[in-house]
Amino acid sequence: MNTTATATSLSSSAAPAALPVPTQPSWLDPQLYPFAPQVHRSADGPMHYVDVGEGRPILFVHGTPSWSFEWRHCIAGLHHEFRCIAPDQLGFGRSAKPRDIGYAPADHARRLVDFVDALDLRDLTLVVHDFGGPIGLPVALRRPERVRAVVVINTWMWAHGERRDVRRLSRLVASPLGRFFYLRLNASPRWLLPATFVDRSKLTCDVHRHYLAPFGRASERVGAWTLGRELAGSDPFYAGLWAQRARLAERPLSLVWGMQDIAFGEDYLERWREAFPEASVTRIEAAGHFPQEEQPETVTAAIHAAASR
Repeated sequence: MNTTATATSLSSSAAPAALPVPTQPSWLDPQLYPFAPQVHRSADGPMHYVDVGEGRPILFVHGTPSWSFEWRHCIAGLHHEFRCIAPDQLGFGRSAKPRDIGYAPADHARRLVDFVDALDLRDLTLVVHDFGGPIGLPVALRRPERVRAVVVINTWMWAHGERRDVRRLSRLVASPLGRFFYLRLNASPRWLLPATFVDRSKLTCDVHRHYLAPFGRASERVGAWTLGRELAGSDPFYAGLWAQRARLAERPLSLVWGMQDIAFGEDYLERWREAFPEASVTRIEAAGHFPQEEQPETVTAAIHAAASR
C-alpha cells in the first residue's frame, strides 16, 4: 500500500478552512503517517482528525492505547475512492489531553456524535475497533439516518464485567498498582499493546514509537488509564447500548476479526454473529487484536466492500 504520499496531496478540501492547521509533533514520521491534521473544537478541547479523499465518508474510530495512526494503512488504501475521516479521541494521539474532563466511554461517545454532527457526515460507513465499539457505535444508534453501513473489528457493545478475566483486569487497572503502571510506566502501549500481536515483526520499533509517543508524560496517560478502568466499570453504559442493538440490524453489518486476539476472542465474535446472523464475516486467522496492523490488505478490502454497497 502507498503510505508515502505527502501530507499536502492527501489533505481534504472538505476540512474547515477557518481553523489553523496544527504543527506536526517532532516524533511523527511523515513516511509512516503522511496525513495533514485538521482540528475540531469540541466543548471539552481541540480534537485532531484526519480528513482525506472524496466520495462517501468512512469514519474510523480507534480504541486504546491508540489513535488514528492505527488506521493509516486503511486510509492509504481507501482515500482514492472514499473520504476517510479518523479522529483522535481527547486524551489520545495528537488531541488535547486535559485532566479535568470525562474520559469514560460515554464521554467519548458524546463527543464523537457531536463531531459527526459538526462535520455533517451523511451516508457514512462506520468502522470501529476495540473501545471504538462502545465509543463509535452510539453514532449508529443515535444518528441512524447518517450511517450507511457498520464494520465491527475486534470489539464489543455489551456489559461483560461478569467475566472473571475482564473484572479482574478492570479492578487491577483501577488499583493503586494499576495507576502506577499506567501513569508512571506507560504500561498500556509499552507492554500490553505488543502482547496483542501475533506477528511481532509488524510492530517495528518505528511503529511502536508512534504508539508510545502520544503518551510521553504521566499527565498524558489519564485517558488510557481511564478506559482501562472502564473495561468493566462502564457496564451500565454498555448494557444500555446493547439494549438498542436492533437498530444496528437496520444497516449492513460486517464483522472483521483477528482470530488470535487474546482480549476479544472467538466467543466475542460468536456473540455478534448470534445477534446479527445476516452480518458478513471476515475471519483473519493469522492476526491478533490489531488485524489492521497485521493484515491491513484484508481489513481494507472488507471495509471497501462494506462502503461500496
